[in-house]
Amino acid sequence: MTDSDKYPVESDRRRFVKGVVGSSALAGVGITSAVTADSLTTPAGAGGGPTQYMGIERVGGPAPRGMPQIPVEIDDDGALRGVWPEPETEETPTGEEITVAETEIAGTTYSTTWFQYCGTQTSPAIEPDADRDNYFRFAGTSNYDWQNEAVSGGDILKVSHFDDYREFTTGVGDAGLGKPAQATWRSQDLEPRDQLGIQVIRSTAIEEAAQDDEWLAETTDQGFIAYLNSCTHYCCVPGFQMHEGSAGYGAENLSYCNCHQSVYDPFTILQQQFVALPRPSDTVGGQG
Repeated sequence: MTDSDKYPVESDRRRFVKGVVGSSALAGVGITSAVTADSLTTPAGAGGGPTQYMGIERVGGPAPRGMPQIPVEIDDDGALRGVWPEPETEETPTGEEITVAETEIAGTTYSTTWFQYCGTQTSPAIEPDADRDNYFRFAGTSNYDWQNEAVSGGDILKVSHFDDYREFTTGVGDAGLGKPAQATWRSQDLEPRDQLGIQVIRSTAIEEAAQDDEWLAETTDQGFIAYLNSCTHYCCVPGFQMHEGSAGYGAENLSYCNCHQSVYDPFTILQQQFVALPRPSDTVGGQG
């Protein structure tokens, strides 16, 4: 575990849309763009290192930072997928050549290094030049009853699956805040340990915020937001309005990790920084 995974971050936030996600009710939603600084160290190897990213806000608990957002796009058939930049080769200061995948979105560099933590850096899904399916697919087993009843694992997420998002309730927290789903990304035919588990939410809060924020306008679509659902504390799996016990931590309307009580606000997006772990294939001087 790196130093940046041990200590909480300080942040300086600038709010574009006023609003607060309350502990027991959502009075309004604030989407934030800011920079938060973690303790930085340089990992041994290439393909990792200090990385700025856009992610949902950590608002409580031991997690040092928020989980990274995945830009969403919807195809002509209403199917959801994540944006994966075109790969290219770069040379490191030491003369090593590594493959990276990054692109500019709304003035921000979106890079696949955003997702290189908690062991994902060893997954074939995260290789920049891997020719993988970028569609979001429902997880085989879900903590959301609606998902287990309406779809099968491996089915592609479609807009039509979320038609009732304006009034949907999981039975935890307030109704109408959004409809969540557990899914995987770039993970077909991979072992469970190598799959990228993600959270997808469709919410009117995202729709409204995207009207006034350039980043969200480019990275969300029809109220859908997605992020890598791996807690930045000890890599557990949080959930939006999933755990009944979350109310005891003021998190029934937020994303809550019941392993160590870390809390995230999926409706507040911050620019943050951490040390991305190097991929094994890019480790300088030998095996990763």
